[in-house]
Amino acid sequence: MLSTFNFKYGQHRYGAKALLIGICLIALVGCANMSPTGQRALSGGAIGAAGGAVLGAVAGGNPAVGAAVGGAAGAATGALMH
Repeated sequence: MLSTFNFKYGQHRYGAKALLIGICLIALVGCANMSPTGQRALSGGAIGAAGGAVLGAVAGGNPAVGAAVGGAAGAATGALMH
C-alpha cells in the first residue's frame, strides 16, 4: 500500500519515509497545547506501547497485541497520575 507513494530522486525512493515524517510532524504539532493530564496520558501510552511491543516480541507472542495492551494501560495510568 505504501508503494503507491513513491518519490524518486535518482535511484532512491522516498515515499514511505516522506509519509512517515509527515505523520510524525503532524502528531508533534498537535501536542503543543495539551493539558498536563493529556500530556501524561500521551507519554504514558507511548511508553506503554513501546514496552508492550518489546515484551510481546520477547515472550514469543504478537508485538502488535503487546503494543495495544501496553499503550492502553500506559495511557490510563498516565491519565490517572498527578
